[in-house]
Amino acid sequence: PVHAGRFYIHGAHDRGTAPAGTLALEIEAGRAFGNGKHETTYGCLLALDRLGKVRKFQKPLDLGCGAGALALAMAKLWRVPVVASDIDPWAVAVTRDNSRCNHLHPWVKPVLADGFGHPALSAGAPYDLIVANILARPLQHLAPAIAAHLAPGGHVVLSGLLAKQDAQVRAIYRDQGLFLVRRRQFG
Repeated sequence: PVHAGRFYIHGAHDRGTAPAGTLALEIEAGRAFGNGKHETTYGCLLALDRLGKVRKFQKPLDLGCGAGALALAMAKLWRVPVVASDIDPWAVAVTRDNSRCNHLHPWVKPVLADGFGHPALSAGAPYDLIVANILARPLQHLAPAIAAHLAPGGHVVLSGLLAKQDAQVRAIYRDQGLFLVRRRQFG
């Protein structure tokens, strides 16, 4: 199992072992990325835990959801509708299965989309929180669309880039009027 702040991500073999006071999510390791063990997902979970202590978000988006860990975490934390999109049909199916397994399917809407190219993503905008745990190049390419779909005062959590890519990604987001509040590096 992975402890990330209040989140406790585990496989079926550890069902029922969550410590009291944690937000347990069952996610099996599989073909879709993001069961919490990788540093990028772990860092996003910590960011969500921190943000959840100061604000309740009403319209979050998990852009590049993989296995859905971050979408599930947001749904579990705030019990609000969460759009979870990915370009991989398998990831969307896995997110759907994981949302059912965790009884969060009423709140998680998995969508197959390339960036913001699905009507469900535009319909849900503006988002007060956008989490994107993807690679640096797609993060750079998506910067204008992320800024355009973010509500005033909204937050963006970016992950999935190498330390040497940080300055370039940060500069592109700064050009969109988005500024770094906090940075954590893992691995």
